[in-house]
Amino acid sequence: MPDTRGHIELDRALDSITVGVRHRKDPGDLRPLMESIERLGLLQPITLTPEGVLVCGWRRLEAVRRLSWRTMKVWVRSGISDKLSLLLAEQDENQLHKPLNELEKAALYRELKALRAEDAERRMQATQFGSSGSAPGAEPGENGDARSQAAMAITGKASYNTHERVCALMDWASRKATPPEIRALANDALQRIERGEPVKPLYLKVKEAFDDAQQPQPEEETDLARLAREARARAEREVREKGRSGLKRNHGPSSHFRSVRSFNLTWTELDGWTELYDVDALAAQLSRSDWERFDRVVTATIAFRDQLVAARRHATTSA
Repeated sequence: MPDTRGHIELDRALDSITVGVRHRKDPGDLRPLMESIERLGLLQPITLTPEGVLVCGWRRLEAVRRLSWRTMKVWVRSGISDKLSLLLAEQDENQLHKPLNELEKAALYRELKALRAEDAERRMQATQFGSSGSAPGAEPGENGDARSQAAMAITGKASYNTHERVCALMDWASRKATPPEIRALANDALQRIERGEPVKPLYLKVKEAFDDAQQPQPEEETDLARLAREARARAEREVREKGRSGLKRNHGPSSHFRSVRSFNLTWTELDGWTELYDVDALAAQLSRSDWERFDRVVTATIAFRDQLVAARRHATTSA
């Protein structure tokens, strides 16, 4: 059932409000609260007894006094007339006020940051309308980083690192593009943060896993690499099994092998050939037979190189 033991007064004179003895003596830094009241008005009225004794809202009362208000909106609550009831009401106000958890703070921070950034963009565009830096009718805005401003509005401090980390975890947990294992880690981290665990270690754990997942995976072995590996293995096997005899060449008059000079001329002409062609153009224009010929020649070249390496090594050890 609705509580009918109170009513709103729209214009209560501040001088008529009695604060009395309170356990909280220091109102703390009232500047953020004063700025909020100036910008948005008093969102939640203070509570008084019918006799005008303050029940809750002392910081709000102090803030509007420093803003030189003469009257304010109040909630007059009956049934709090004796000292015990007043004390219990003050205690409830202090202890039962539930602060935002880190996830709720991060969600609010993200929304405030976006609004601050939009406001800054509007102010920047407004400078085009005159040398004064404001468009006609534009309200003066605050300077500074939108992140710091958003964090200040929530916690009274300009530090935004914790909010940004929680926002990153929220993104990893919600985006479809996130790998499933990273999404599961992020969801687990958010649940643990909601239970009160510190943010930074959980964030770093998920970030490390996410960064590892972004590393390029080893490409599958191409046909060319496989053929080259198999040819190299065959050449090494031949050297081991047949020894030097398997690598001998007939240098007699009837030999079909070309000379060393011809070999050197061939490779002198080929030196730097890879810089003369456009890979993308070749990939688009080579026919199947063109590619097969190139693949066959390269594979044979790699196998020949390995045989030549083995032969030179054998010649060096035999000398």
